[in-house]
Amino acid sequence: MSTPLVVAATVVAVVLAALGGLSTALRRRIGTAHLAGTAVLELLLLVQLGVAVAALAGGDRPEDLPTFLAYLVSVVLLPVAGVLWARSEPTRWAGTVLGVAALAVAVMLWRLLDLWEVTGG
Repeated sequence: MSTPLVVAATVVAVVLAALGGLSTALRRRIGTAHLAGTAVLELLLLVQLGVAVAALAGGDRPEDLPTFLAYLVSVVLLPVAGVLWARSEPTRWAGTVLGVAALAVAVMLWRLLDLWEVTGG
């Protein structure tokens, strides 16, 4: 796990959540900015996934490997699920859906980092 990648992804996730909240407050559906922000977040998450898989292949393992792997896979899928749900939401709440998914990603990333560092990875 890379702490700078976690920080970068967290910043993007928080900005995306704020953008989602703003679009909800303005009673607008999500647009290109939301999708671009989600794409940047997903790219960072995929790079983090690659770093983690490389470390696991190199022999580094957290003690609670099943939990770590579940978080790792889930955090990569969550922005995609958030965008799909938000795109299907015909009301102003689409931004809130995407914002909640982005905030969940931010929290999950720090939990992943905690699992990696505390348990000996």
